[in-house]
Amino acid sequence: MSTHQGLPEQAPTAADVRGIIAKRDLVVDLIRTACVVLVVFVHITMVGVAADEGGLRVTSPLQELPWYVAATWIGQVMPLFFVVGGFASAVGWRSTVARSGADGSPARDWVATRLVRLYRPAVPLFVVLALGLGVATAVGTPPELLAEVAFGIGSPLWFLAAYGITQCCVPFMVRLHERAPWRTLGVLLLLAGAVDAVRLATGTAEVGLLNLGPVWLFAQQLGFLWADGWFARRPKVLLLAVAAAAYALLVPMTSIGLWAPDMLQDLNPPMLPLAFLAIAQACLVQLVHAPLTRLMRTRAALGTVFVLGRDGMTIYLWHLPLFIALNGVALLLGAPFPEPGSGVWWATRPVALVVLLAVSLGIARALRWFDRPLPRLVPTTDRPAWPVVAVAAVCTIGPAFLVMQAHLSFGVAVVGAVGVPIGVWLLSRTAPARSVRQI
Repeated sequence: MSTHQGLPEQAPTAADVRGIIAKRDLVVDLIRTACVVLVVFVHITMVGVAADEGGLRVTSPLQELPWYVAATWIGQVMPLFFVVGGFASAVGWRSTVARSGADGSPARDWVATRLVRLYRPAVPLFVVLALGLGVATAVGTPPELLAEVAFGIGSPLWFLAAYGITQCCVPFMVRLHERAPWRTLGVLLLLAGAVDAVRLATGTAEVGLLNLGPVWLFAQQLGFLWADGWFARRPKVLLLAVAAAAYALLVPMTSIGLWAPDMLQDLNPPMLPLAFLAIAQACLVQLVHAPLTRLMRTRAALGTVFVLGRDGMTIYLWHLPLFIALNGVALLLGAPFPEPGSGVWWATRPVALVVLLAVSLGIARALRWFDRPLPRLVPTTDRPAWPVVAVAAVCTIGPAFLVMQAHLSFGVAVVGAVGVPIGVWLLSRTAPARSVRQI
């Protein structure tokens, strides 16, 4: 979720702006940042805290609104994020191949650099979660309350597992895309439908976890098409028709009781409707690509995206723990809490968003050391061998997958606090290049 590559480290000058625009599609950065901010905003509107004579109450005002389900067809932006991730991955993979040389392994270089970039910011989070849940357990926090809080804090961590899996698959999936792009998309769509069919027929929810592959890889493949310029070459009328058809197909799909019309319910495990949502969103983005490009030529938009986007992963990982902590501090200080769902409560949501983003950015600055990318390989070095990379991938992706399956707990947090640093350390090591080893 970061926009490091190609962006200046200081406030952008006019020359910087021209240089950046010439090098990259800034709409990608805008969408990434907007998706993160929207996710944060949705979460703070789904948690309403009230403190009165009856004690502490937690409600979900957003989900109580009559138009909430319909809004998820627009506000569920995770399919679009994986599309955008596919675009960035295609560009990044080609760059990795170009600089790998004859003696290097671009696939190992890619997997190592992407997993470290994704999981290194998660190291302090898992450590803090393990310490916090351990202390809360030791002081006798009611297990039911602790489980509810841990569930809320851990809910966004599914993304680490899903995105980590898709990033590991990029070298192979790009190869499939180059050979048979439409056949690959069709197979992924069929696999997603087959997984859902088995899950629904057997009633075994765990089967749905298999769709972490087909659904999100399908969205990623659409991003590959975007990077190829396929969407840009299509007439706007066709893009609009495809988007309308995708949404039209969602109507019967979500009306027969097999899939929920609430697109957030279809998220974990991911289900087939999200693939059609990805199609619609990819087409709609291309329809507004020109005005978004003009927007990103303004210093205000570029500066905002730079400030928020470069710390996007840290903001995403920390916003819920920080939101819960800020509410706890406000309760201890006796701050007034407006009735959740009231006019005053909704009026304070933009303020809550700004405060939470500001605190998250402060945490990101304090933890900047953990947001370092791996340095590029020198000609005489290579990434660790595949068995080491595989072990490291399990160490990093595994804890997030456990959160998806068993929810966050003290034990799972400890696994993450131990496993993720080990995985990042393994991936950060280098080995002699093949030509050096042969000598």
